[in-house]
Amino acid sequence: MYKALYRKWRPMTFDDVISQQQTTDTLKRQIISGKTAHAYLFTGSRGTGKTTCARILAKAVNCRNMKDGNPCLECDICRDADTDALTDIIEIDAASNNGVDDIRDLRDGAVYTPERGKYKIYIIDEVHMLSQSAFNALLKIMEEPPEYVKFILATTEIHKVPATITSRCQRYDFRRIKPEDIAARLQYIASQEDIDLTEDGAALIAKLADGGMRDAVSLLDQCSAVAEQINAETVSRTAGIAGREYLYKLLGAITGKDTPEALSITGQLYDMSKDLTRLCEELIAQLRNIMLLKASPTNAEQLIVCMPDEMEQLRQLAEGSELETVLWYLSELQECRERMQRAMNKRVEFEMALIKLCGNRSNSPAAIDNSEIYDKIKQLENKINSAPRTAPAPGQAPQQPEVLEAKSPSDDEPRPNVDIKKLKPEDIKPCERWEDVLEEFRKVNPAVAGSLDGSIAGIAGNVIFITSKNRFFMNLFKVKENALSLGMTINNVLGQRFVIRARCATSVEEQKNMADQLIQKAINSSIETAVDNNM
Repeated sequence: MYKALYRKWRPMTFDDVISQQQTTDTLKRQIISGKTAHAYLFTGSRGTGKTTCARILAKAVNCRNMKDGNPCLECDICRDADTDALTDIIEIDAASNNGVDDIRDLRDGAVYTPERGKYKIYIIDEVHMLSQSAFNALLKIMEEPPEYVKFILATTEIHKVPATITSRCQRYDFRRIKPEDIAARLQYIASQEDIDLTEDGAALIAKLADGGMRDAVSLLDQCSAVAEQINAETVSRTAGIAGREYLYKLLGAITGKDTPEALSITGQLYDMSKDLTRLCEELIAQLRNIMLLKASPTNAEQLIVCMPDEMEQLRQLAEGSELETVLWYLSELQECRERMQRAMNKRVEFEMALIKLCGNRSNSPAAIDNSEIYDKIKQLENKINSAPRTAPAPGQAPQQPEVLEAKSPSDDEPRPNVDIKKLKPEDIKPCERWEDVLEEFRKVNPAVAGSLDGSIAGIAGNVIFITSKNRFFMNLFKVKENALSLGMTINNVLGQRFVIRARCATSVEEQKNMADQLIQKAINSSIETAVDNNM
């Protein structure tokens, strides 16, 4: 029976693994010295060798004739491991065995000693797919496993693995494989399989693989069934990147601000059953190529994935576009791609994005309705102007600044032991622990405490005088519950009950100016937000 090339040519030793030398060398040294860890975590993108290295490591630690950290591939342990007949190596696919019961079965089986090898190895692939309860069940056995048990976890999404798991593992990051390394490996496989693979064909496969060896070998396998000679044209036709004139027509319509043409091309592709989500992704890929040509023209060709005859078209599009515009195109299409995942009608989302890309957007801020803001300004002015004032005596000029005074509405407040009317300024001593009172009051009544920010207090006898900069505090202080909570807080902090007197030292005009500044700041913020939303 035919065996797929990616399975047939899977590396069997660490020396066969390419582009991961920093990981394989470390693992080999650990095996040679006998200082292997009880748990490993391999992370990286698909096709970079995580599961392959896990299997090689599992074989090497149990191999009867280990050679320089590599399994010998000749003993009964290695042969049975390669045919999945070794019961001491248990491989679990967490994507389909992600429940807590599956991990409990693993934990129950871990108590039994290995049958033939030195260690019992559990390889858990795609470990990020485990449920939270399954992770919890795995945690204990991973924290204190039997001395003959080792765990090797592999994942493509490390951010989904709990920190409690990662902290108990030796982590190894697998890098994307370099295109030149992939091309060299493909040439070797092709020579062994009698496949006629040209250099440009291998280079294009390596670029399309995006750093994944498995994808590259699978595409080689697919191309070998299409033509006897595998060149760049064969690869592009097999991979579905040939005949993409519609992409460049669509890009030309976008850069030329031709909305009808862009919508017409989209309609034709939709009628041909073209997946619009895939079309959006292809546009993003080509705009990335244009971005690279604009940002780094000297070495862009090494980073671009396209057919050789498409390079000239990309250069023409790059010459007619500004880098900032291309970046904006990419941003809009990325957002469109995300919305299409949730949209009921993907065509509408894509067409909306195209219309916007073709320049049909307002460059001026939308008109802002300030009527509500001005109404609030008027209400605030009325409140300030109607605030109670101390009337001056006949023939006497009013005092400046005008202040408000208030007494505590609490009924059980103690009587003053000093004559408040005869007090002189030097009789009132600063309250040294007033900041402590405010800190405690913020915990008791944060709404009122906020209006006391910047306030000061002084004490004369059993009377405490509070001077606030915020006139709003005066209204809050007149509420009995607020006065009681403030009195209790003062008592708790200072250890004494006080008669509370409050005053606001900010004049009406000053308070009005402060309010105008805050309102103007709110208006400016609203205008900036509106401009940003319409850019």
